[in-house]
Parts: sequence; structure tokens; C-alpha cells
Amino acid sequence: MTRYVYAFEEGDGQNRQLLGGKGAGLAEMSKIGLPVPPGFTITTEACNAYQSLGRLPDGLMEQVWDKLAQLEAKLGKKLGDPERPLLVSVRSGAPISMPGMMDTVLNLGLNPETTEGLARLTQNRRFALDSYRRFIQMFGNVVLHMEHSRFEHLLDRLKQAHNIHEDTQLTEEHLTELIRQYKELVVNETGKPFPDDAKEQLTLAIVAVFDSWKNPRAVVYRRLNKISEDLGTAVNVQSMVFGNMGDTSATGVLFTRNPNTGEPGMYGEYLTNAQGEDVVAGIRTPKPIQEMAREMPQTYRQLTDVCQLLESHYRDMQDIEFTVEDTTLYILQTRSGKRTARAAVKIAVDMVHEGVISKEDALLRMDAEQVQRLLYRQVDPNASLTVLAQGLPASPGAASGKVVFSADEAEVRGNAGEAVILVRPETTPDDIHGIVAAQGVLTSRGGMTSHAAIVARGMGKPAVTGCEAVKISLEGEYFQVGDEQVQKDTVITIDGGTGRVMLGLVPTVEPALSPEFTELLAWADEFRRLAVEANADTPEDAAKAREFGATGIGLCRTEHMFMGQDRLPAMQAMILAETLEDREKALAQLLPMQENDFYGILKAMDGYSVTIRLLDPPLHEFLPDIDDTEKALAAARDRQDWADITRLEAVLRRTRTLFEFNPMLGFRGVRLGIVYPEIYAMQARAIFQAQARLLQEGYHPHVEVMIPLVGTRAELAKMKALVAEVNQKVSQERRIALPYKIGTMIEVPRAALLAGQIAEDAEFFSFGTNDLTQTTFGYSRDDAEGKFLPTYLAEKILTENPFMVLDRDGVGRLIRWAVEEGRATRPDLVLGICGEHGGDPSSIEFCHLAGLNYVSCSPFRVPVARLAAAQAALRHQS
Repeated sequence: MTRYVYAFEEGDGQNRQLLGGKGAGLAEMSKIGLPVPPGFTITTEACNAYQSLGRLPDGLMEQVWDKLAQLEAKLGKKLGDPERPLLVSVRSGAPISMPGMMDTVLNLGLNPETTEGLARLTQNRRFALDSYRRFIQMFGNVVLHMEHSRFEHLLDRLKQAHNIHEDTQLTEEHLTELIRQYKELVVNETGKPFPDDAKEQLTLAIVAVFDSWKNPRAVVYRRLNKISEDLGTAVNVQSMVFGNMGDTSATGVLFTRNPNTGEPGMYGEYLTNAQGEDVVAGIRTPKPIQEMAREMPQTYRQLTDVCQLLESHYRDMQDIEFTVEDTTLYILQTRSGKRTARAAVKIAVDMVHEGVISKEDALLRMDAEQVQRLLYRQVDPNASLTVLAQGLPASPGAASGKVVFSADEAEVRGNAGEAVILVRPETTPDDIHGIVAAQGVLTSRGGMTSHAAIVARGMGKPAVTGCEAVKISLEGEYFQVGDEQVQKDTVITIDGGTGRVMLGLVPTVEPALSPEFTELLAWADEFRRLAVEANADTPEDAAKAREFGATGIGLCRTEHMFMGQDRLPAMQAMILAETLEDREKALAQLLPMQENDFYGILKAMDGYSVTIRLLDPPLHEFLPDIDDTEKALAAARDRQDWADITRLEAVLRRTRTLFEFNPMLGFRGVRLGIVYPEIYAMQARAIFQAQARLLQEGYHPHVEVMIPLVGTRAELAKMKALVAEVNQKVSQERRIALPYKIGTMIEVPRAALLAGQIAEDAEFFSFGTNDLTQTTFGYSRDDAEGKFLPTYLAEKILTENPFMVLDRDGVGRLIRWAVEEGRATRPDLVLGICGEHGGDPSSIEFCHLAGLNYVSCSPFRVPVARLAAAQAALRHQS
């Protein structure tokens, strides 16, 4: 029979897949002698069997009862025994941390008899009654699927009736009445009395935790974080220790280093006379952990020692849950702590300097996507601010948006492209869909380890929590700060780095790279094989790319240079020209503009190569919409403006001539150069004249000319000859040699399949993976993402959006073929990609494995690409 249950001391701290992260942590801590309340773990295999069978697998509960009997013998207590009752917690624990996404039940084993037994044992009847009312509420919510708010409503009503502000002020009489009301609510909602049998409670709780693997918030979290649905969750059954036994008891959560900044030293919060869920749920605002040094000095010293031991053992910053029961410290959990990108970088670099980990370890433990968040914008320090309130800086970055008070509304409006800030008293795991869609989160309750803080930090979204000055009316849809009332849809800005809440849209500035980040990226450069270049179309973008460590421009799109108000008329005149002579007149106007563009970009990247793609999109994209032109023409006729009529008729005639049913596969790219060679000749002249100027000024421009959308060798050969002719003319005119390379963008399958032929005339290939993906799949990206692609992803027809993560099986196979065929013809062929995939870590790993020379991405993705390229090299060392 399959073994499904392991006592903590029997477990293997390395086997996270079987025992889950929490179970593995409890096993490891038990082995190294930390004060862990004993218990046992039900494996993820049991969860997967339950999901498959639709019931608990045979033999599971027999193993549970066996381990329970061993636990009872060890503690001298018994589940359900009125004299010496054993109480347990039932917690989830997936192999990959999913904080707050699944369910927990505390104080299991209580009923009227065991509650009185607990009161006698502890000589604290109020504590026993408080534990029982908490158990009914949590069990009712998690196991019986009752709304948490229904219990909270009864609690609030009782507190108001007796003028009570804190839960700790509830007396035995109050708690007895509340228990009666809670049980009555259970009967009314479920039609059944609250279960008193402790073994029935445990069985139902185990099933509920297994079921929570499939709850909506957990499914959303796994999809966002690319966690497999097949992992399952373990269940940890652990003897209870109580932080709510009075002022010598406490519960808390701490990190061994600051998870926001990475600074060394304990960072966390605790509450006296409370249970663990109180801290993370945000029901009471907790105290900073440093205050424990004064309030419980001996416990604080013990915690300091535990932090040092666990961090040294796991060689990483730890997230620790603890309980103090009547001055005795217990450790309930440890795991590698969630952290901001800034903290992740600082912790990794510091640990290398401390000799704890190697440079390779530091690089491999970075989440390349998370590092992107270091480049989030910050509030402009020179901006004029109207600060409404100050909360806790829970997740850094600045965000502005309209105030909304419901997660459902945040989801709808955020997904529609509207910038919203979700404002709540506190968030719960059920709010995750709203947090995903919002720009940021503001809560009036909760600390820096509350649900809102942890989830926002994991997503890289700004969050301000525990902002008690913000008094929220969910019914009225407004919040009040002093005399200021902020209605729904008012624009506010939150700064998750400082905790400030500001009225209005506040200007932001680009962040600077920290010294630690710069050092980490320098280490990445030591190990990566792939060069990292940037897609840049302006001197400013080129300068930014160079600042972020790009060693060249892999794609300079020339079409973007014609869209300015000072250029578009000349471009339109060129398109509308009926004769070559008229077209060349318009091109002569564009030539100096293009030359200055190329001059600025080549100068900004001095010493590095700049790959300039000649005009790619269809000409009609530079002309006004047909419907708009027809309306303007009708208006001109009404005015009898004959000059405008003549002009608009010409525009309309030309636009209709250039109209295409499928412009992506139409008259664009190299096809333009073949039909109108004077366009490409003008661009080539602009490039070489800019190069000549820079060489004469003492700079070192490296020019690469890229012909787009080639599908045949003949196309490339014709354009190669045209570029060579222009180069020769400019060289003679300027009396200077103008070296350059010529290559092509591989973006249609035929070019990939005939790469060996095309390499006869190409010195480099740049894979345009956006169009190559469209032409390989036969998908129009805009139509696919707007219509059927979400369904394909939801139903797992596709595992990833192929426009975000390179399709290795299809598009990747074409690339590998082109690499092999191209290099067979020309061994020194330089190969790279320049689509959006150039900044995606998974796609970069593929490029490394496929033997490409470089990736090119947007300037702000360059640091991510440098890191991902190093990780690929380290993971696949030969």
C-alpha cells in the first residue's frame, strides 16, 4: 500500500515534491533540534490521488489514525478527550510556496466538553472559549464553505452592543454568547449542527485542504506564477501551541532580513495574546519585532539565535512563523522568504560577500522576471505632493489610478485598460483577481506581512498597508482622511516605497540601478555566452540601452522615424507621388532627416554595432484612414474648397490603390525595395552619409544594414547590390572607406527553410520572431490575442502565449534548421533574434541552446536578458 503519512521526524527536508515546502521545512527543523510542535504530514501524492478519484484514497485515514495515536502517546493528550484534549492545526503546504492561496484550520478538536477540559488544564477559561469561537469561525469558513463575513458581522454586532473595541476585551460571558450565535448560524446556513466529533472534524478538514488546491484564487495564483496544476498540496497536522493565552503569549511572522530592501537584521511583526492568523489577516495592526526586545527580551534573544541558525542552514533569507506560549518559543514554519527584486539582489550579493554562497549560486537564484521590477518608476522627488495619509511601505514602486473598492470591479476595469487602485480595509486571498488587474493596493489595516503586502510584493505591484488614517466606507464607496473625503473614481497615487498616499496623478521618474544590481550584472557578464543588444529607434533609446549594458543595437526600425508631424507630410508626399521624379523630390526632403537620425544613434552606440532595418511596413500605414478621408472630402466639397478637394481625392485614390486584404503578408518589407528601389537607396545613402560624418569626427560607427521580409535569395541579392552601389557612391563622394555588413531578417518560414541559399548573400541573420511566429502558426497576433488565444491557454491547447514565450517545438525548429543550414554555407554567419522574445528568459535559454550569437530586446529588458543569458550558460555547462 502506498505510504501517504510521515511524522515530522520521519520526513526528509529535501523532499519538497512529496512533503510540500511546509512539511519539508518542519521535517528539517525537527531534525536540527529546533522547538517544533510535533505532528505529521500527509503527502502531495494523497492530494493527487484524491483529485483523481474524487474521494480519499484507500488506506489514507488508517495511516492518519496510526500517526495520530503516536502523536497522542508522545504528548500524553488525546484528540477529543475531555480531560487532556489534544488540539491540532491542519495546514496546506504545496511544493512551491503559495502564500495565503490555500486553507488552514486551527484549534481542531474543540467541542463543548474539550473546551471545558482545556479551560481546566490551562486554568484559563476565557482563553479556551476564545479558541473555540475561533475554531467554529475558521472551520465554518474553510470546511463548511460559509462566508467569513457572516461570522465577523456577529462579532462586530456584539462588540458594538457592549462598546468593545478590541477582541481581547471580550469576556467569558461575551464569548459564550458568541459561540451560541455562531452555532446557530451554522445550523441556519448548512441545515446541520456544528460537528462535535473530533475525528470527523479532522477528516473533513483534510478534505477541505485538498479541495483548496482547486479553489479559484489558488488556480489564478498558479497561472500567474506558472506553477504546475499537477503538484498537489500536502497537509500538515500539527499539535497546537497557543499565542492567545495572555500577555506572556504571542504569535508572529518574521524574516531574517528585510524583504523590501534586503538590509540585514530581523524584520517582522508580532501580536501578544493572539493566534497566527491574526497577524497575516490584518485584523489587528501588529507591533514591529524589535519591540519584543523590550517586551519579551529572553524570547527575542532566542529568536535571534534561531534566525542565524536557519539562515546558515538553508543559505538563504528565511520567512519564519513562530508562537510564544506562556514564555515558551515554538517555531511553526520556515521557508525561503518572498522578497522584492531590490531585496533579492542585495541579499544575493551580500551573501556572496559573506562567503555563504558563490557568484554562480547568486545568479541562479535570481528570478530574471522579478529583476525587471527594479526598473519600476518612482515618485519624482521634485514633484509637488498633496499627501493624504501615511501607511506602511509594503511593496515598493509608485502607481496612480482611480479609486475602486471591490476586487471584482478592479478586475473588470483594470482588464479593460483602466488604471485603478484597489482600496480595501484589508485584502483576503479571494481578492487576488482584483490585485492582479489593479495598478496597486491600499489597505487601512494589516501590516507589512499581511496578505496584501505579500501578494503585491510577489507580483511587483506597489502596496501601502496598515494606513489607519484612511477610514473606508465600502457601502458609500468613499474613504475619509480627516476632513478630506475621497470618492470612488478619484485619482490617487500610492508610493509603496515610503507608504505615502497622495491625491491626484503624481509625476514619476526612472529608477537608478543600485550598486548591488550593477555588481550582479557584472557577474552575469562573466558567465554568459550570448551578447545582449537592444531594439532602439532614437538616440535617447540607444543611450538608455547602453546605460543598461547593451553591447549594440540589434534592431533599429526606420519606419518609426517617419511618424513625426514634421516628417509625415514629406512621407505622404513620397507615397502619393505619381512619377519617379516626384517621388525622388519627396525622398530628398526625407534624406537629411534620416541622416540625422542615424548619426545620433550611431554616435550614441559608438564602438558597437548598429543594425538598421530598412523600411518594413506597408505604405498605407502612413496614410490616413479611408473612412476619415471620405468624411474630410465630403466636408471639403460642402465648403467648395477646391484645393483641399484635389488633395483629398489624390489621397483617397492612392489609399484605395494601396489597400490590402492581408497587409501583414502584402506589399511591405523587401517587396517595397524591389518595386520602389529609390526608397531603400535613400535610406542607404542616409546611413552611409551619417557613418562618413562620424568617421571624419573621430568616432567608430559599426554599420549593419538589414533587409526585411526576405523569402528568396534573389530578393536579398538585388537589394545587396543596390546597397553596395550606394555605399560606393558615398565613399567616393566623401573620400573615405565605409565598411558595413549586410544581412536579413528571417521572419517567414521559407527563409528559414532555405537559409543555406540565403546565407550566400547574408553576413548575418536576425530572426524576427514576432512575424516568424505569426507566419508559422498562421495566427494574426492582434486577432489571436483578442479572440481565441485566451481560450487556447485556459484549455491548455497551448501552454504559453507563443508571442511572449518562444514556441520551441515549431518556431524553434525552424530557427534550429536555419542555424544549421546557414552556418553550413557560411561558418562565420552571425545569428540573433530581435523580436519581443529577446527579453524573455525562457526564449533566451532557447537561443543559448540553439547556438545564436546574441539576443536583442527593448532597452528596459536588457538587464533581464543579461541575467537570463548567464543563467542559461550556468544551467547548461558542457
